Parts: sequence; structure tokens; C-alpha cells
Amino acid sequence: MSLTGTSFLYTLIALAVVALALPLALWSRMRGPRALRAAARVLMLVFAQGTAVALVFVLVNNQNSLYDNWGDLLGTGNHVQQAADLGADGTGGIALNRLPKVRQRFTEADGVRVTQLKGRVSGVNAEVYVWLPPQYGQHAYRHHKFPVVELLSGYPGSAKAWFASLHADKQLRPLMRSGEVAPFILVAPRTNLLAGVDPGCANITGTVNADSWLSVDVPRMVMDNFRTEPAPAGWAVAGYSAGAHCAAKLAVAHPDRYRAAVSLSGYNDPIGERSSLAAQNPVLRNANNPYLLLREARTPPPVALYLSGQPHDGYEDAVALEQIAKAPTSVHVVYIPKSAGGHTMALWRPQVVPAFRWLTEQLGLGTATPPVRSSAGSTHAALASGTASRAAAGRTR
Repeated sequence: MSLTGTSFLYTLIALAVVALALPLALWSRMRGPRALRAAARVLMLVFAQGTAVALVFVLVNNQNSLYDNWGDLLGTGNHVQQAADLGADGTGGIALNRLPKVRQRFTEADGVRVTQLKGRVSGVNAEVYVWLPPQYGQHAYRHHKFPVVELLSGYPGSAKAWFASLHADKQLRPLMRSGEVAPFILVAPRTNLLAGVDPGCANITGTVNADSWLSVDVPRMVMDNFRTEPAPAGWAVAGYSAGAHCAAKLAVAHPDRYRAAVSLSGYNDPIGERSSLAAQNPVLRNANNPYLLLREARTPPPVALYLSGQPHDGYEDAVALEQIAKAPTSVHVVYIPKSAGGHTMALWRPQVVPAFRWLTEQLGLGTATPPVRSSAGSTHAALASGTASRAAAGRTR
């Protein structure tokens, strides 16, 4: 029975009702020795408490998309087949343009496609979710190439969280139709690749090549199966919490793969997530700290960063990046007041639209409509009437 399935939830609801009814019906009707009656009553209380805790956990898990399956919950899941030494650029010297195209089969549920991808470079075998904008299937866009945003979850977190909990597709679909937000392809790969630890979007020889999975294998698969803008011009990466840290790190480390990043409640030092493998020694910590990467870069990377956070939850780290950034790197910091809520989906959900308006601007995508051919045969760009506005929650720096 699936951890996140409706049947499991309904079963727990039924058990919780039974667990509540049993003491009410049987408490004073117990027969037999006193010790036996006491033991039976204790068991009923334990049963009631256990079902209540399980039901609350499942409701919270479904609401926040923390664990996808029993393997994730119990710490038995492992999606790494191998973790070879891939070198500084994470490709292992492989000529990516010479590899055969990656052809994937997708299943679809609620408008979101999913496939199981075996990463040729990273050695990771995991699911990837893809959502196509409303324009993608329209005849007028049959030759149009679309920008892409790679979406990263927190830890623990499900690759489905951006759709199931943050409702990114539902929030953005009407804005894409109206032209207020560019028609992005949304790609959400699994980020929790090992049992009980956060890979921290790092390449660690012999353990996991999470960086190469996210920045090489997943983008290559998407480009091979869909009509996408070329990287880096039409590509961005976005995340919340641990995924926010990864988004900033990937963009700063790989300006040849991403043009922009959105970080919601992120941090710079990998130690911000205590279970992060990237924090296990000083060398790894430094190599996966976007602040140090940006500060020590010989040439400032041509990337744009959107960083939001609350006091002591991302804001100070965002300001630190802003203070050391030099053109052509740009940093946009959004201050979120504590009154907006804590480190939960409820905090990040209303930030989706402002972040994507910003992405539309930064990637130079002020038009969301395809070229249309006039009666004279000349091609004109139909510009969207809506203009993307810089949005901020609270005070913007």
C-alpha cells in the first residue's frame, strides 16, 4: 500500500475511528482478572494513540511532500548505481555532444509527466517529473523552443512537492496563458538519492554524483525529449530550503548550464543541513558553498540570483551574496518578515509567482506568444501585453 496513496489514508482514518470507539464501548465492560483488564485498557490506549499519530503524520506528509514512499521514510531507498570520479566539471571527460540521444517514456497523472531516468554520467537512477506549459501542444508553437526551470525540493522532500504542495503548475498556468509569465517547462528531479542523508547536490566520488545528476543528466534528457531553449540562455534552477542552497550553488558553479537561480529560504554553508554529505569535511563544504565560489571566482559568473529569506532563515546568507556580487553577477534579495510564517510550504507557496515573474524578466522572455505569419508572408513577433513586474514579499533590497 502506497505511503501517499488515498487507500492508505482512508485506512488510517477508519482505524482511528475504531481506536476511538473501542475504549468508549468496552472500557467499563471488561471482564476477568484485574491485571488482564488493565492490560487490555492499556492496549486500547496505545492503539488509539498510535493510529492518531500515524494519521497526523500521513496528513502532514501529504501536505508537505516530505516522503514519496516507504523506502524514503524507512531509510532503505538508494538511487545510486555508481559514483565514479567525474572531475572538476562533473562530466568525467565525456564528450556529451557525442552521446546518443536519451529517449524516455513518460506516464502522466494530473497533467504532470514522470519518467525513470538512468543517468549515464552520474550513475543515478531516479524519477524526473516534467510539466509542459499550455502553449507547448498548440499548433502555433509547434516549432517554438521553450525555456526551462529545474525545480529542487528540500530535505527530506519529494520531487513532486513543487506540484503537489506548492502548486506551481496551477499558479503559473493562467499567467502563462495571459503572457504575464513566460511559458516555462518545469522539471522536478529527485534530489533525495541516498538513505537517511542529504547528498547536498555534491559530487562525492564513491558515494554519489548529485551535482552531475542535476546539472548534466537531467538537463540532457529534457533537451533530448522536448523542444527547449539551449543552455544556459534559456535555463534556470529554483529550490526551497536545502533545494534553495542547491539552486544557488549550481548556478554559481555552472554558469555554462544555468542563467538564473531562485533560492527560497536557502543557506550558503552546506552545514545549514546537518545531514548534508557536502558538510562532512572542510574541502567539500568549501567546494559547495556558493558564497565562497562567488567570492573566489576569477571571473564573476554571468548569472542572476533571486534570494528570499526571513531573519535567521536565509536572509542573512542572501545579503552576504549580494554584498560580494560583482557584475555580470546580479543578486536580488527579498526580505520576508517573520509574520509570514515559518519554514514550511505555506511560506514558499505565495513566493512562486513573484519568483517566476522575475525569471521571465531575467531570461529576457518578455514575450510569451509565438511568431505569427501575416497575410503578406512576413513574420512578426506578437508581444504579450502583460509586463513582468519585480515582485517582493515584504521589503526588497
